[in-house]
Amino acid sequence: MPIESGSCASARQAKQKRKSHSLSIRRTNSSEQERAGLQRDMLEGQDSKLPSAVRNTLLELFGQIEREFENLYIENLELRREVDTLNERLAGEGQAVDGAELSKGQLKTKASHSTSQLSQKLKTTYKASTSKIVSSFKTTTSRAICQLVKEYVGHRDGIWDVSVAKTQPVVLGTASADHTALLWSIETGKCLVKYVGHVGSVNSIKFHPTEQVALTASGDQTAHIWRYIVQLPTPQPTADCNQVSGEDEVECSDKDEPDGDGDGSSDCPTVRAPLTSLKSHQGVVIAADWLVGGKQAVTASWDRTANLYDVETSELVHSLTGHDQELTHCCTHPTQRLVVTSSRDTTFRLWDFRDPSIHSVNVFQGHTDTVTSAVFTVGDNVVSGSDDRTVKVWDLKNMRSPIATIRTDSAVNRINVCVGQRIIALPHDNRQVRLFDMSGVRLARLPRSNRQGHRRMVCCSAWCEDHPICNLFTCGFDRQAIGWNINIPALLQEK
Repeated sequence: MPIESGSCASARQAKQKRKSHSLSIRRTNSSEQERAGLQRDMLEGQDSKLPSAVRNTLLELFGQIEREFENLYIENLELRREVDTLNERLAGEGQAVDGAELSKGQLKTKASHSTSQLSQKLKTTYKASTSKIVSSFKTTTSRAICQLVKEYVGHRDGIWDVSVAKTQPVVLGTASADHTALLWSIETGKCLVKYVGHVGSVNSIKFHPTEQVALTASGDQTAHIWRYIVQLPTPQPTADCNQVSGEDEVECSDKDEPDGDGDGSSDCPTVRAPLTSLKSHQGVVIAADWLVGGKQAVTASWDRTANLYDVETSELVHSLTGHDQELTHCCTHPTQRLVVTSSRDTTFRLWDFRDPSIHSVNVFQGHTDTVTSAVFTVGDNVVSGSDDRTVKVWDLKNMRSPIATIRTDSAVNRINVCVGQRIIALPHDNRQVRLFDMSGVRLARLPRSNRQGHRRMVCCSAWCEDHPICNLFTCGFDRQAIGWNINIPALLQEK
């Protein structure tokens, strides 16, 4: 009769140990679930002054916490068994290697390496679980601080850009792939003016700093300057749209999107021709902006160049070359003659026109994928966002490394900074909009549910710090722009 080897015996013992341990886990889980059910029934049976909706939300959150830690506990037990099995295997191998035993130092090193890998896996699992729990609490807080106020629906295709007028009356502007730009009453959500002068997608809209004039960039290889005259309608009382369900993470299908046949802009005044057309690019004009004072404008194009124009004469003043691939955005400094351009070549460039005789350029290299936008903020700082899922804050006096880096879970589109409060709004490909401070601390996430928020990629954001109703606007490929009220004092207090 064959004699059972020592390694087979140890394997059989380990198998029996795992089997008995598995049974004990199932029994433990079963008893814990029964206790949780009894505790829930007891809580629901008790008298409480809390509203039922709040109690249900709390019960659900505590249930999520219990499930997360239960899963973590089970994974921990499984990993411990793997460590024990690995140690037994290493000990067995050390006794039969060509009749020569491995030294204790070698076994210790090998076991230590394997244990450190498992330890790292435990830390990663724990971090992910706790992050999910913290995120569920932060979502509830964000819902109270960030409230949807108004939806602006009327475009027939996705909206690329959103902007707020700098002069009275303050209106909202949107640029869409449906070849139009619309101006809206912020208070009522009514379309005030429709611009139809472009024959391609309207990719950008910016308002003149002192006049009722708009600048739009288009896929028809031009940028248009056009004048508008608006009269704001009287605000009407509207139903409160801030009430949302507790299901903040409900995923929406395309069937939930607004009906594209309902065109809310069909009866508003139409502007058909521009005051000036800027024509020098050989490709799509993806963005445009006014230089300080409004006498010059800059455009960014897929032909890898940015152009500086004189607004009165429409003449090309400078062609800014140097990017290796298509440009994605351009932005001007609010008080100085500075321009920043971003590109698919993973860089963004700072162009200095303060000295007419010297036009210096600085190149910032810190991203590993397309830089989707770069914007100026207070002082000498620039904030850049990229498809590499990072946002970086830079000091113009030190280009070698960013002073802060924000890491996200999705590509970042056109960002915007609330200059007075130093808050960055990040629109994402994954339909989320997150708020961070300049040091990289996450402040909030705008709520998303089946009742409010964007249902597709969020393309752009724009702050309006002085407006009493909405102080943040976002737009996306779900054909709508949204006005949000952000309780900034409460937001900073939560921080």
